[in-house]
Amino acid sequence: MRILFIGDVVGRGGRTILKQRLSQIQEGNQIDFTIANVENAAGGFGLTRKLGEEILNLGVDAMTSGNHIWDKKEIYDYLPNQPRLLRPGNYPPGTPGRYQFIGESQQGQLVAVLNLQGRVFMPITDCPFRFAEREIAKLSEKTPVIVVDFHAEATSEKMAFGWFVDGRVSAVVGTHTHVPTADARVLPGGTAYISDVGMTGSYESVIGMQTDSSLSRFLTGLPSRFEPAANSPRLCSVILDVDETTGSARSIEPLITDI
Repeated sequence: MRILFIGDVVGRGGRTILKQRLSQIQEGNQIDFTIANVENAAGGFGLTRKLGEEILNLGVDAMTSGNHIWDKKEIYDYLPNQPRLLRPGNYPPGTPGRYQFIGESQQGQLVAVLNLQGRVFMPITDCPFRFAEREIAKLSEKTPVIVVDFHAEATSEKMAFGWFVDGRVSAVVGTHTHVPTADARVLPGGTAYISDVGMTGSYESVIGMQTDSSLSRFLTGLPSRFEPAANSPRLCSVILDVDETTGSARSIEPLITDI
């Protein structure tokens, strides 16, 4: 089974290249199941119902997110009603929305997607390690193919989590920092890992935002309004080759696509 995981879609630039290149990537790489992190798809902050449905209609099977999923207030109504949109599971009980999704690949095989959030330099949440331990045990009863979006700031926390679940999930794909890392590998237990897949958006920017406003904030220390950049968009992703019988990853291949 070949699974495509697309890094954080940022603003119009990210949505544009996703629309232009996704089907080509899927067809050219024989993709069976597609996951995309969409927490910044609406103007660089959050997601709307309209844009969420547009992304699903492009051929995305499941959408993950992170701490910015709460930035658009309408998400509180959309999350509970769209099972293919996930928020991090280790928020407190009663938080709206789902944190896991089990879908079917093009070949009819079950794929589980689990969304978690780190705690280092991030908003306060419950422990993602203990939460994952419980949820992975439940998911593994339904399918051996489990992909985790671990949305976190610190590479040390992401790496520790990868080792913690090695052999119990098919892949741990890091998101949030918007910068692709060069550490893609299959861990000894058979779990594919990368600290951050990167973003899908403008790379003529500061992590997707216009450079002028970002520089102003660093130079003056004063608040400035961030606007998503649009030039030089790239689609950052990884392709996971997974044994659908055992759930073990055969390979993880980073793929960066431009216009």
